[in-house]
This record gives sequence, structure tokens and C-alpha cells, in this order.
Amino acid sequence: MHTINEVWHSRDERAWLEALDRYWDFIKPANLALERELEGLELNRLRDMDANEWYGFLHDKYFPWKYTAANRLATTRNKLMTHQTSERAMMDLFSIKDRLLNLRLDDPIEGLCIAKSIRGLGVAGASGLLALMYPGHFATVDQFIVKALRNVEGLQETQALRRMKPEGLQPKDGVILIQIMREKAAENNAQFKTDAWTPRKIDKVLWTCGH
Repeated sequence: MHTINEVWHSRDERAWLEALDRYWDFIKPANLALERELEGLELNRLRDMDANEWYGFLHDKYFPWKYTAANRLATTRNKLMTHQTSERAMMDLFSIKDRLLNLRLDDPIEGLCIAKSIRGLGVAGASGLLALMYPGHFATVDQFIVKALRNVEGLQETQALRRMKPEGLQPKDGVILIQIMREKAAENNAQFKTDAWTPRKIDKVLWTCGH
């Protein structure tokens, strides 16, 4: 098995594909069906949701996908559930959906801040939702991504990575991490003469190696 540094600098796409395939080794069997369902999330599915359906998607699908530890899922869901305390809070949540569906995809800070306004989501949770919605533009950022990238030699962002708090990422950190993965996806596509690599696939490789 290659280290993340070896994969990152590899000129052989097979090393990348093998690391990408290993992502599935870390998915719990109980979460496999949900993982595959959200892997192919279509924006039209979200567009067609009313306020209650959007809340249900977050509560029953996205939060369990993102927060696989039972205690973490419970605490974040409790925050999400406060959207149900009033009609106004539910409509605020519904308006977030519309804003996410009309993002400027070249502006990661805007996307992170909008998604983060969903109660219960921090930067990591916000980035995950964006990555599922727009895998060609966004990537999931969390402690495992930071830890993996700290083991990559030669990155211009090395000092910034060292200053980050992996378990308490700020929006500015998310922007740096997403940009790293956007650039790597573009580099891989150019190097391997393909268009298959996305920031989302890069984050899956990093997440795997970060474990």
C-alpha cells in the first residue's frame, strides 16, 4: 500500500485508482447503501423537495452519512431539529437549499458559509454537503484530510496546514483545502489525459490515506 506522499507525486494513475478503491474498505456495511445512494446525488432531486422533504433529507440521509459516530450524530441532529421549532425557522432552512442550488461555484467561501448556516453543520459538515452536490467543484474537508496533506512533501500550503486545527477548521481553512484538491484534480486530469478526476475523488483518496 502506498503512502499518501507516494500517491500524491505518482505519475502512474494506477496508484491513485487503487487508493480511491480503498475508500470503500472504510465504509461500515450498515452505511454502504446510504453511501452509494448519496454518491450519485442529483441536484434535481433536491430542487423538487419541499421544506419538509428537505429537512427529512438532512435528518435521515445527509447527517447519518456525514456523522457516523452515534454520539456525534445525536448532538448534530439535536441542533438541526431546532429548525422545527417554528415555521420561520423551517422556511429559513428551506431558503438555504435554494441558495445552495444557486451558488457561484468558483467561490468556495460563499458555499461553505451558506451550508454552514444549517444548524448542526460546521465547516467539515458544510463541505461534505457541497461535495455531494458539486463533486466537480467541492471536496469534503475534515481532520483526516488535514492529517493526510501534512504528510505530502513539497506543498506550498505546508505552513498553512500546520497552523490549522484539524478538529476545529475555520472557513478560511476550508477554502485552502478545497483549492488544493481542485488543483490536484486538474493536475491529474492533465497528467493522465482524462476528465474523471474531481475534487471529491481527491478527498476520498486523502480521507483513506488519512486513516
